Amino acid sequence: MQKTKKSVAKRFKLTGTGRLLRRTPGFRHLLASKSAKSKRRAAKDKPVAPGHAAALKQCLPFGL
Repeated sequence: MQKTKKSVAKRFKLTGTGRLLRRTPGFRHLLASKSAKSKRRAAKDKPVAPGHAAALKQCLPFGL
């Protein structure tokens, strides 16, 4: 039985339809120098690229 990779579980979210979502980088600090447009876009989750999604789904066997 494969265990869940906890580092992957903390960084990615599996949607109801089976897609993986990730956080946008660059949204933790130094926000004063970034435009409102870039901050607005960075606030939303983005889908994981298909080439990476298959390997990451194996790390989440129970679909957290």
